[in-house]
Amino acid sequence: MEHSGLQHPSAIVTGASRGIGKAVAKQLAADGYGVIVNYFRSCDAADATVSEIVSDGGKAVAIQSDIGDPEAPHTLTRAALEHFGPPSVLINNAGITSQGRLDILEASVESWDRVFDTNLKGAFFCAQACANLMIEHRVNPGYIINMNSISSYAVSTNRADYCIAKSGMHMMTKLFATRLAEEHVLVYEVCPGVIESDMTAPVKQKYDTLIDDGLSPIRRWGTGDDVASAVSMLVSGALPFTTGERINIDGGFHIRRL
Repeated sequence: MEHSGLQHPSAIVTGASRGIGKAVAKQLAADGYGVIVNYFRSCDAADATVSEIVSDGGKAVAIQSDIGDPEAPHTLTRAALEHFGPPSVLINNAGITSQGRLDILEASVESWDRVFDTNLKGAFFCAQACANLMIEHRVNPGYIINMNSISSYAVSTNRADYCIAKSGMHMMTKLFATRLAEEHVLVYEVCPGVIESDMTAPVKQKYDTLIDDGLSPIRRWGTGDDVASAVSMLVSGALPFTTGERINIDGGFHIRRL
């Protein structure tokens, strides 16, 4: 598969040590990208992801950085340039859930700041840094994919900070899509539903019951591979006249039903 007109296309995947990020990193490596596998604390898990990619014949390197840190975008773009060349793909996947999952009337400033720093501000400035590099190096096409959530429109009153940050990512996608269209950079958001991951493990029993009761028309948990397949399609160049679009990977959860 040919990507971006570059001999060694480069991709940055934030939060790629496990779950959705790991599945996406492995898929992009299989598609021919050299992948920056970003992680924060999970060094062993990130190294395992890289080892699996290399064992399968791909290229990847693990880079530690807290996406909530203002230096993170520069750390990751420098690593991409050093190892694989200018990034032609950014996957804004790093995210944390609401700290303590407190009711909206008890939510804390500390949780709000941490969630927004990682889930929205960090993603915004990673997109900005990668977009500027794509423009500078005339990457054509470039892709920025924001990993959003059904929580951008489905209310959880014990995760207000998470829901509001994710709703902000929806507008962020449209802003970058509009600004970057003339620069040949396409921007999308992928919106997973209930996906098996570390983040959903604490509420597995709750969602098992909801899924059995018909939470979504397709009655099963989603997987990281479901999300990775959508990302692979988007960066394949299959939708050259599309930008700013939301791709729902949610088993049909978004459909209003009577």
